[in-house]
Amino acid sequence: MIATNADREEATVKLPPDDDVIAALRAGDEATFATLLDTWSQGMLRVARAYVSTPEIAEEVVQDTWLAVLGAIGGFEGRSSLKTWIFRILVNTARKRGARESRTVPWSSVFVPEQAAGEPPVARREAPGRDGGPVADAPEGEVLASEAREQIWLALAGLPLRQRSVLVLRDLEGCTAEEVCEILEISPANQRVLLHRARMAVRRRLAGYFEAVRPSA
Repeated sequence: MIATNADREEATVKLPPDDDVIAALRAGDEATFATLLDTWSQGMLRVARAYVSTPEIAEEVVQDTWLAVLGAIGGFEGRSSLKTWIFRILVNTARKRGARESRTVPWSSVFVPEQAAGEPPVARREAPGRDGGPVADAPEGEVLASEAREQIWLALAGLPLRQRSVLVLRDLEGCTAEEVCEILEISPANQRVLLHRARMAVRRRLAGYFEAVRPSA
């Protein structure tokens, strides 16, 4: 099984049970808050990036979300997991910011794959040199992998917002179907349809890319 970004990040930190974390946050425990920041912020950036046009705005959304969490933690009733509750606040915050942005500029028109929040820079294939060899120093396999990642991000940019949100939460953050339904406040059937359509769109783009770069016989 392929590990998600969230799996890799949370594997390095073992968080206490939710009740202990909530009690610590309510008591103003800075160490616990710092641990949550380190563990979940990169994933939150990726989710926020699905709604807004730049990594910088995504960072602002995450900062606003953490401020909202600290302000509302006293009223958290435990009807969902702490992470689901925080990500729901994140999505609502990102939606509002994205709605303001959409009045001025389309999300996909300013999307830059190599600057996607939480992702390493994407290496681009250089034009071949005069001897026919690639100018880039990276091995061909690494270049192709980087280009494939770029194609995935470009495919995400072209998805409708709800499809993009479901795909990022499920396939990048490793959320369960139930968690996605709670975070986005959608039905299980709707979640399945959105995820299927999003995955198919990304696969079509990747299939077209690999067909284009396949060496001629």
